[in-house]
Amino acid sequence: MYDTMKTVNLYDLSQTIASELLGETIYPWEALPKIGEFIRVLGSQLSKEEYIQQGEDIWIAKDANVAPSASIHGPAIIGKGAEIRHCAFIRGNAIVGEGAVVGNSTELKNVILFNKVQVPHYNYVGDSILGYCSHMGAGSITSNVKSDKKLVVLHTPEGDLETGMKKFGAMLGDYVEVGCGTVLNPGTVVGRNVNIYPLSMVRGVIAQNSIYKKQGEIAQKQE
Repeated sequence: MYDTMKTVNLYDLSQTIASELLGETIYPWEALPKIGEFIRVLGSQLSKEEYIQQGEDIWIAKDANVAPSASIHGPAIIGKGAEIRHCAFIRGNAIVGEGAVVGNSTELKNVILFNKVQVPHYNYVGDSILGYCSHMGAGSITSNVKSDKKLVVLHTPEGDLETGMKKFGAMLGDYVEVGCGTVLNPGTVVGRNVNIYPLSMVRGVIAQNSIYKKQGEIAQKQE
């Protein structure tokens, strides 16, 4: 049951430094409360030849390109070849994968970005996990708290699933493309290889290999 949302069906765990953490989960959001401590433990084990430690709990790969105006709060790991652009704001509990891009005025909080993720223009990503090569278009955001402040419930074709979590943004599988100006509502899970139209408001579970046009209009991709 709920197979679409399982970690192994959303992500290639060879494409993240957080593979050990996620490998212990059935569903990926189970890792969200553990990201900070995982970073502290893993960071202390990273190669000093490849990473520079800043303060107590920030590790930045020596070949990462971090703009002087970027603000990074720990615990955080910035992977090899990552690009942190002008005025990016990393609030802590953040893993930025190898070759990932965190753009101008983008804000991250309690997230795992797999390798080669792009959140390059005015994005907010909180309490979320973004899979390998996923991309969020300009101005698209994850909404991570319900307006009524109640615990997030996942609405799926197989029935509702209680998460027990107040803060839960989006789980994006590998190769997901999110159109500009889209809002991913609390408790959104998007399967691998999904394209989401610009200016969408997304909630619930979106099956892999599909095109999300609007609520109630989702087309399967043709082989």
